[in-house]
Amino acid sequence: MPHTARHAHLDARAVALLLACCMFWGFQQVLVKATVSEVAPVFQAALRFALALVLLWGWCLWRKVPLWQRDGSLGPGLLAGALFAGEFACVYTGLQFTHASRLTVFLYASPFWVALLLPRFVPGERLRGAQWAGLACAFCGVLLALADGGAAHSARQWLGDGLGLLAGIFWGLTTVTIRSTRLGRTAPEKQLFYQVAVSTAMYPVLSLALGEPWRWDFSGFALLSIGTQAAVGAFASYLAWMWLLAHYPATRISVFVFLTPVFALLAGVLWLHEPLTAGFVGALALVAAGIVLVNRQPRAALASVPPP
Repeated sequence: MPHTARHAHLDARAVALLLACCMFWGFQQVLVKATVSEVAPVFQAALRFALALVLLWGWCLWRKVPLWQRDGSLGPGLLAGALFAGEFACVYTGLQFTHASRLTVFLYASPFWVALLLPRFVPGERLRGAQWAGLACAFCGVLLALADGGAAHSARQWLGDGLGLLAGIFWGLTTVTIRSTRLGRTAPEKQLFYQVAVSTAMYPVLSLALGEPWRWDFSGFALLSIGTQAAVGAFASYLAWMWLLAHYPATRISVFVFLTPVFALLAGVLWLHEPLTAGFVGALALVAAGIVLVNRQPRAALASVPPP
C-alpha cells in the first residue's frame, strides 16, 4: 500500500468535509429518534448497517480496494468493529429513554477520551495549552446550547444519558484503536468495512436477544429514514470520516464533532418549530471559538502546511 500523506493541520477541504458530516449527524439523531416509534431501535440499526455493507462492498469492488489480503489488521479490525457496534447499540437503545439532543452531547464527549488516550500511543497527537482551552470552550458551548434547549426529563432519563456516555467512550476507543494499530495503515474503506461488517453480524442477534419485534410493514417515512441513515450516514459520511482520520490529526478532527449537538438542536428548531434564542446563538459562538483555538497554528508553521 502506498504511503499515506498526513497533514499537521486542517485545510479548507478537511473543514468543509467535517462541517458537512457534522450537519448530517446532527440531523440524523433527530431522524433516528423519530423512527424509533415505528422501527425497534436495534432492528433499525441492523437494517441500516446491512444496507450500508452492500453499498460499501460495491464501492470497494469498483475502486478495487483489497479487503482480504493478510496485512496484520484482522485483530484490531475486529476490535474496532466490536467497539463501533457497541457505540451504535447504545445510541439506538438510549434514544428510547432520553431526548436526541441530550444523548448527542454525551456521545460527542468522545474527543475527551481521544485526547486523553491517544497521546499515550501516538506522541505527535498531543494538544498544547491553548488547544485544551479550545476543547473546553467548545464543550461549554454545547452545554449552554443544551441548557438553553430546555429538554424535559423523563423517569428513565439517567439510563438514556448513561448509554450516551458509554457510546462516546466506545467511539473514542475506536479512534484510538485505528490510530495506534496496523489498522490505521490500511485503506479507509477497509477500516470502515470491518466496523460495518461486525455491526451487521451483531445487531440481528442483539435485536432478537432483546425481544424486539421485526415489523416489515414500513411507512414511506421509515423507508426514507433507514435508507438515508444507510446511504448518507453509515456509508458516505463515515467513509469521509475514515479518510480524514487517515490524513489529519485525530485530536484536531475530533473537536469538530462538538458542532453536531448544536446542529441537532438546530434540526429540532426547524423540524419541531422550537424558538431560536440568544442563548443558542451564544452557544454557537463558543463552539466556533473553541474550533479556532484548537486549530490555531504557529505563524512559522504556516508555510510548511501543504496546499489542499
